[in-house]
Formats: sequence, structure tokens, C-alpha cells
Amino acid sequence: MSRLRSAMDKGKRVGLQIVETVKPKRKKSKTAVKEEETNASPSSTYHSFHDPADVLLLRSQLLNWYDKDKRELPWRTLALTESDLNIRTYAVWVSEIMLQQTQVATVIDYYNRWMKRWPTVQDLATATLEEVNQMWAGLGYYSRGRRLHEGAQKVVSELKGQMPCTVDSLLKQLPGVGRYTAAAIGSIALGQVTGAVDGNVIRVLCRLRAIGADSTSPAVTEALWSLANTLVAPERPGDFNQVMMELGARVCTPKAPLCSQCPVRSHCHSYCKVQVKQEKNSKKLLGKPDRKTSALPDIEDCSRSSHSGACLLCPSEPWDHELGVQNFPRKPAKKPPRTERTLTCVVMRPGEEGKAEFLLTQRPNKGLLAGLWEFPSLLLEEKSPEMKQKRALCAEVSRILGTHLTDSLFQYVGEVVHIFSHIHQTYVVHSVCLKGGGAHTQTENAQWLTGCALQEAAVSTGVKKILKLYDAVHGQKEQASKEGKGQKRAGIKNDKRPQTAKKTKLSAASSGGKQLSLSSFFNTVKQES
Repeated sequence: MSRLRSAMDKGKRVGLQIVETVKPKRKKSKTAVKEEETNASPSSTYHSFHDPADVLLLRSQLLNWYDKDKRELPWRTLALTESDLNIRTYAVWVSEIMLQQTQVATVIDYYNRWMKRWPTVQDLATATLEEVNQMWAGLGYYSRGRRLHEGAQKVVSELKGQMPCTVDSLLKQLPGVGRYTAAAIGSIALGQVTGAVDGNVIRVLCRLRAIGADSTSPAVTEALWSLANTLVAPERPGDFNQVMMELGARVCTPKAPLCSQCPVRSHCHSYCKVQVKQEKNSKKLLGKPDRKTSALPDIEDCSRSSHSGACLLCPSEPWDHELGVQNFPRKPAKKPPRTERTLTCVVMRPGEEGKAEFLLTQRPNKGLLAGLWEFPSLLLEEKSPEMKQKRALCAEVSRILGTHLTDSLFQYVGEVVHIFSHIHQTYVVHSVCLKGGGAHTQTENAQWLTGCALQEAAVSTGVKKILKLYDAVHGQKEQASKEGKGQKRAGIKNDKRPQTAKKTKLSAASSGGKQLSLSSFFNTVKQES
């Protein structure tokens, strides 16, 4: 027994020596201290829910509000009524991808048409990318549709037609699916207990717990996901995540939030902070002493925020009384979109049955508007004279048609502005009308479409804007031509002088109520478009 005890004591001493050898006491480097500060607890309990009773009450209040006031949306109905797990997961996946950076009202019609055409992942896998782009046309962020198509083909070819059935597998196996989308699909379609943090949820959580630091920072991101996972209702994870999104979309909005209609405002640090500050200000205006007689709860600030930089979740900027609850969250200033100017030509030829046909070319399979159809276009690197622009455009159209055109055929139409998320795009539009229907394309990825077919094709909203401008200007030209011929037949002399090549800036307001000349009208269109 004594030998055993002696061996054990010896083992302890050896173990102690090993620990001391592995973790020697030494002075920490500045880098190590900085890393520890970054990884340290970012905030006090002020920014979290530490009382289980509060969590239970908040869940109950939110779900009761959701049951009474939720919007009836087609993907929600399908998620509740579809018994086939594979179809349900696919349907929620489609809705979540469509809803990325797109308003619900816009998505509804696209979603219904998509699910009617491709009700299962197998149906989508058999579609062509051209068909997918055509269905997606006008919805924006076109890479989303392409990734849905790629994902469906992967599910069929590599996963035997079975959608991934866990959050981790959704995240790893489906292209274009990130942390939020995987969590949303997992909770709504599969009933997995996980929080889901999108833009609406970020705003709700930041206001509930007075998180005012940059919402894109790592510390805030992890804190918000931790909060979401703490709050999510285990018995109804999908409904809870949807009610958080619903609250952010309809009540806790970016501007003019409807705090009086919020079912959980009693839990909201931002709301209470605003109320207390408003009461204090009113007392100062009335000259009353600031005594603690208020019926409002005394919500203290973060205990660590008084130490500069100690709390990674507190606002770094001073409180703005005009913003109120909109002090939370504070977003970093957005980078202004880059400015681009693109030369575009509407090439038209007479088609069958007298219907005009338009020349379209297909964009590359990667990059902006990948795979979509557009009018022949050239990116303008810098401002250049109009004649030089015409020659460049003439050369490009001639290349596509495999023929030689003269730049005198090209007429200036106007300008169209189209705003992408990161690009302020201006299309400088010209047109050319080819006589006879014998013009054929000499390059791949080019086709002729009638106006009606173009509206249904896989084209961007910018292309439709260009066509709308062309139709308006072309219609005015035809009307003026008919009036001129009518006057000639009636023997009426036309006193109008020929227009000079110089462009004049003229608006309807500055014309003094007089009839605008045709060239002036074109310039007006240019300015207003």
C-alpha cells in the first residue's frame, strides 16, 4: 500500500513538472496581449439575456404576435402543408435565395411561377441555364438563379436527388448557401433548433440589447448569433426565426420604427433608453428637479462602456437624440458605387409579318449579369467625342453582323441610368435601322428577337429601360414624319429651319410653353432618363 502511495505521489510530481515545462511563466508579447483582448468577453450581461424567465416571456410574446398577425406567404404555406421533406426543403431553399436583398412583395410572383414550373429539385436540374435566366429576369442579382440551378444539378448527380438534411450539410453541399441561409432552411424546413441572423434580425437584436458597434464587426456578428441561438424557441424554431424577420420587416424598421406596435418593447433596452432620456429632457424644459420618481424602469448602460474601448458592442459614437432607437445599430458608411458609362446600340431590322426584330448578344457566363442578353454594347473607359463613340459602336455592330456599316447610319437616342448595388451605370444609347430582313449574325451568342419576345427573354431591367426609351423616341419620330407628309400633301409650307449639329440644353420648364422642336425633345429625354 505504501509502495502504491509512493508511486502515486511520484506520478503527481512528474505530472506537475510536465505542466510547468509546457506552460513556463514568461512575459507576454504585445501581440499575445492584443489577441487576448480581441478574444476576451466583449461585453457585460447588459447586451445579453441572462434571465431565463425573460427569454421564455419574449418567446411567448413574439410567437403570439406571429400567430395573430403574420403575413400569409406562399413559401410559408408550402412549408406547413408539404409532407414530403425533400420537396419542403427545396421549396424553402428557393424562397430564401430569392429573398436575399429582395423585397417580399417582389418575390411572391417570381416564387409562384418558379414553383409551378419546377416543383421539385429534379425538375430544376433538367432545366437549362437559359430557361433559369429567363425565369429570373428582372429579379436582380442573377448569380442567385445560376447557383440554384447548379445546386439542383449537384443534388441530383451527387446526392441521389436527396436534399441535405442538416444545417452543416446544407452549408457545405449547396453553392450560394451561407450561414444564415443554411440556418433558415434548417429551422423552417427541417425543424432544427438554431437561430438565424439576417439583416432584419440584426436590427431587432441590436435594439433589444442596445448593441451600437459596427454590426459587421466579428465581435458583434458572434454576439448576435449567440443571442439568436439563446432566444430561439426549441419547440418552434422555424416560426421563431420567421417572427424575428417579420418584426424587423414590419415594425422594427430601419427608419420610422413602430415602437408603439412592438410586442416586445418591454424587453428593448433601446426603447427604454429613449423613454428615460425623453422624460429627463422634458423635466429640464419644465425646470423640475431630476428625481427618481419615474414609472419607467431605470435601464443602466453597459457597466464596461465607461472605460473607453472596453466593450466591443457599445456605440463608439455619441448618442444622437434625433435618431432615438435608430442609434442602434450604427452601420459603417457605404462606399459610393463606381460610375460607368456604356455605349449601347439598338439594332433593328424588319421581321416577318411587319414586326420589327432587335439584335441581342449574350454576356459572358461569369461576372455582372452573367449569361443574360443585351443590346450590342461597349464600355466607355473615359469621355470621348461623339463621332469617336459612333465609330467604335459601328465597328462592333459590323463585327457581329459580319458586314460593313457606316457610322452615319447611327442615330443618338438618349441616355438611360440604371443603378446596380455597386455600379452607377449610364447607357449612352444609339440606334440603327437596317433595311431589309437579310441581316444575319456572324458571331456566336447573338440572336434576333421581336419586341414581345424580348420582354419575355432573359434580359435585365436595364435592357427593358433602353427599349422603352427607344420606343418613345422612335414613336415621336414616326409621328413627326406622318405630320410632315400630311402637311406636304395639303400644300402647307414648312418654315422650320434645319437643325444645327450643336446640342442645346432645353427643358420643358424653360421653353416658355412653346412647342419644342424634335431635337430639343431628344435632349429632354436624355436629361430626364
